[in-house]
Amino acid sequence: MNYISETDLILNADGSAYHLNILPEDVADIVITVGDQDRVAEISKHFDNIELRKGKREFITHTGYIGQKRITVISTGIGTDNIDIVLNELDALVNIDFNTRTVNEKLRSLNIIRIGTSGAVQADIAVDSLLVSAAAIGLDPLMHYYEHSLSKQEAEILTAFNNSLPAHFKLHPYVATASAELISALATDLQQGITITAPGFYTPQGRQVRARSSTPNLLNLISDFSIHQQRITNLEMETAGIYGLGANLDHKAISFNIILANRVTHQFSKQPLKIMDKHIREVLNRITSAL
Repeated sequence: MNYISETDLILNADGSAYHLNILPEDVADIVITVGDQDRVAEISKHFDNIELRKGKREFITHTGYIGQKRITVISTGIGTDNIDIVLNELDALVNIDFNTRTVNEKLRSLNIIRIGTSGAVQADIAVDSLLVSAAAIGLDPLMHYYEHSLSKQEAEILTAFNNSLPAHFKLHPYVATASAELISALATDLQQGITITAPGFYTPQGRQVRARSSTPNLLNLISDFSIHQQRITNLEMETAGIYGLGANLDHKAISFNIILANRVTHQFSKQPLKIMDKHIREVLNRITSAL
């Protein structure tokens, strides 16, 4: 058994995970992640009962039940740097004995379900619709720090995307895909596409305010990309990290994107809070019916 040191896995005085501030028994097998900490309560208000409310920094966790289905919802904050924290600590909570600091003999595989907002990059994707990320291209560096093998399909997507970019962009993307099992169980009837996970909200997503960009025309290049009748559909900031690190740790992951903006038509939702609640209820219904 390999001992995990106190500086590799830091615990709080009460034995909880350092950042998430929760204990192993606090984590359900179904984990919903959201970026915004205020959205945790917007999801858990639909629970029949809530057994746990904990928080530290931007990481708020509620665990409760819908019927007999136990669900944890946790806020990650924005970006894949926080995904690195959340997924590693979630995995530690369910797969490491905090007393002996060794990996459990029997490992748990979580169903990790992201519900987040996103902007479409195709004119025909309607604002206020729901879209599932079949795959995600990460423009952030997270998965370059982890072992990350590619399937043939993933390698083809990555090669084609790299070939579509000008050399002077100096980007080093990676590709990761959703759990086929969760796609089959939760999303076969929903629109799907390739998602771009960006390491920022402004220039990394093709926005131009005052800062000068070294990647001009990035948004058009993203919108024009296609391979084997697949296209890039939307932009957000966490999915590729969840898919890549989830696969590395043998957890299943899927990302539901609530389309609040269309970057091509320059439309933004007129009722974002109402639309988010509608799709949250829809995803919860899918979870409780299928998992």
